[in-house]
Amino acid sequence: MEVLYSSTRGSSEKVTASQAILKGLAEDGGLFVPGAIPALEKSLKELSAMTYQEVAYEVMKLYLTDFTEEELKNCITKAYDAKFDTDVIAPLVETKKAYYLELFHGSTIAFKDMALSILPHLMTTAARKNQITNEIVILTATSGDTGKAALAGFADVEGTRIMVFYPKNGVSPIQEKQMLTQKGANTSVVGIYGNFDDAQTGVKKLFSDKELAAELGEKGFQFSSANSINIGRLVPQICYYVYAYAKLLAEEKIADGELINVVVPTGNFGNILAAFYAKNMGVPIGKLICASNDNKVLYDFFATGVYDRNRDFVLTTSPSMDILISSNLERLIYRIAGNDAGKNAELMAALSGQGKYEITEEMKAGLSDFYGNFADEAETAAEIKAIYEDCGYVIDTHTAVASAVYGKYVAETGDTTKTVIASTASPYKFTRSVMNAIDEKYDALSDFELVDELSGIANVAVPNAIEEIRTAPILHDKQCQVDEMKDVVRAFLQ
Repeated sequence: MEVLYSSTRGSSEKVTASQAILKGLAEDGGLFVPGAIPALEKSLKELSAMTYQEVAYEVMKLYLTDFTEEELKNCITKAYDAKFDTDVIAPLVETKKAYYLELFHGSTIAFKDMALSILPHLMTTAARKNQITNEIVILTATSGDTGKAALAGFADVEGTRIMVFYPKNGVSPIQEKQMLTQKGANTSVVGIYGNFDDAQTGVKKLFSDKELAAELGEKGFQFSSANSINIGRLVPQICYYVYAYAKLLAEEKIADGELINVVVPTGNFGNILAAFYAKNMGVPIGKLICASNDNKVLYDFFATGVYDRNRDFVLTTSPSMDILISSNLERLIYRIAGNDAGKNAELMAALSGQGKYEITEEMKAGLSDFYGNFADEAETAAEIKAIYEDCGYVIDTHTAVASAVYGKYVAETGDTTKTVIASTASPYKFTRSVMNAIDEKYDALSDFELVDELSGIANVAVPNAIEEIRTAPILHDKQCQVDEMKDVVRAFLQ
């Protein structure tokens, strides 16, 4: 069955999967959503005998229906290869508390690799399918991890250029150095004076600038996005939740059909939305536990039905979650509004204008799959220390937010359903915060001394992603104000 995509703000425009991937954002500023969430064709028992790559094909073929089997399998093979430091791609680590789904074994040691390793292949395949001759310009805002993963994926990919905007003082030192040392003649990295929401809003404005699009079109360029607003980012993320359930089944940790809960540290809402899609495809997921840090706009939304970004922006030790405008939530709002694009557009206009909106009681009922809570900085650090002291396992700050929130959920509900916690980044990306949480004595060490110390206490080899930036030269040094982003893009494309 062919799956077509329409905008969350106006359902008249119907496009194929490849067209949605190329566009990134719909013409009206909405996000592309499938006409329906497809059901899994293979049983979970059958999936449990498959590799990650095979599971990925079984999931993605249901959404990317205008890709041939050969095209899709070729994209998957190129994506999930030796760039990952484990053959299983996304291993599950069992502790007394839960199963941690390690999504950071790719080339940039964050979960964004799971989707951004395949997006360049999907995009270049989509361009060929649609006879696109323009050079594709990837514009991306990052709160830390998407930027490096996108840069690594698109570096020197023929027919593309990539420009990443990040908050100059809003990412970890390791995250920043990963981006600023990125090689590739087609890459550009720009630090903006503002926060992630400023960067994300700036990129969205560039996408909706018709005059700029026409100007660049004449010069042979067209924009696309590597942010999770692109459906080509969301679909690959669904795969690892299906795979996690299948692996638990294969290892006889659960019975076929047994419910599991899933906990996701959440910023832009794409990762937990992927789990929601997996649940609606037939994966027996009970509760979707949405974990926030001190920027708890989502926790407040689930508690009250009011989404309000009018609040202080807090810089935390889990910077990839330092977000007040969770773009992917729009896809869920559209769904709980009964796929009413007009109602959704009205709410998004209120968010843009007044910085807030309130959903109806009927829409609130559509959030019953979700539980929201948050962990503050002290709780996050305490969780890292507690998990390490309990079993020697070291988790990063984002995973610690999720783990701490899961503890609150169990205490509040008494629900002891077996649970998978999405472990979204390697602790090596946030060594200072992680090591300080374990023992404050480590604060006297330099960033790379901390890396070596972490390797010793965790008994885990230093990932190549960290080794390669120890002495790598800085290749990008641009900064700009938010209102200068358009000029910076023009200069890059000269």
